[in-house]
Amino acid sequence: MKLKVTMGVIVLGTMALVTTTVGKTPKPVQKIEISASRFAFEPHEITVKKGEPVTLTVQSTDVTHGLLIEELGIRAEVKKGEFEDLTITPEATGTFEGKCAHFCGKGHGSMILTVHVVD
Repeated sequence: MKLKVTMGVIVLGTMALVTTTVGKTPKPVQKIEISASRFAFEPHEITVKKGEPVTLTVQSTDVTHGLLIEELGIRAEVKKGEFEDLTITPEATGTFEGKCAHFCGKGHGSMILTVHVVD
């Protein structure tokens, strides 16, 4: 008897899962490539939508760089020739300023990435 009840719960749970996902197409994740090099991010300004996932692929072309945008929960370090995928879903609109979080030379302080989050 115990086996029948368990199997019934599994079948009903599976049916509930299928009925809630059938017919819903997940939104594609927006992808933005960002190049980090002395002493700039390229592009230096991006726009994303509130509530929609976006993957930022940050690549360093010359030395180790970082990207820090505290309000969006972004903190990464990328070594020369490597990349880091950062997937976020912004929950607040506004303009957020990111900066290089790894000292990369005397122009380091000018490395800014501006992220606009819109409705």
